Parts: sequence; C-alpha cells; structure tokens
Amino acid sequence: MAGIDPSQVRVRRIYEVPDGGFRVLVDRLWPRGVSKARAELDDWFKEAAPSTELRDWFGHRPERWEGFTERYVHELEGNPAVTDFAGQCAERPDTVLLFGARNVQENEAVVLRNYLLGRNLT
Repeated sequence: MAGIDPSQVRVRRIYEVPDGGFRVLVDRLWPRGVSKARAELDDWFKEAAPSTELRDWFGHRPERWEGFTERYVHELEGNPAVTDFAGQCAERPDTVLLFGARNVQENEAVVLRNYLLGRNLT
C-alpha cells in the first residue's frame, strides 16, 4: 500500500462552507447547529475520535495540548479502525477531516491528520 500524500488530507471546521473532497467528520459528538444536509458528509468516523475521558480531560485548554496529543496518539495506535481508514485516505485524492472545535490548530483532526501522514503504510 502506498503512503498518503500530504495534499490528500485536509483539515477543516465543519462550520465552513463545503469545498469538495471526501468529507469525514472525526468528532465523537455531532457538532451543534449543523444539520446533516448542511454538513454534506460522506462519512462519520466516530471510531477515530478521542475517548470521552480524554476529550473531557483536554477541554480545549491550550496548556494541555501536548498531553492531549500524546494521549490521543496512544489511543490511535491501539485502534484497528485507523489502519483501515488510513488505507482509504491513501486511495482518495482529497479527504477532508472535519471537526467542530473553535481552535483550528489544536484539535483532534490535526492530530489525526499528522498521525495518518506519519504512518508507515508500505
């Protein structure tokens, strides 16, 4: 299996106007105020979302970002569904990981993208 090209996986807030690609929500909970029609989702990959315990601990507090990243990567490493998803991303020309958090730089979609791009898929 070939690796994932960084240009193949984008990260966007679900509240932004859809701009194409294979749109995948990677939050465990449905984002407030977004209808399913407006979201224009192709998939909802709840299995890759951080655990409820980790999400509650993080609480989007900047001082916990590094700890969140380490713990979330640990969860991803033990998640067999992520391997299948990585293969799907490698086969698609444009996957968009969608999230609901306000912080566009410190959220689970960013960690998931970096994890997928760093995986050895050969």
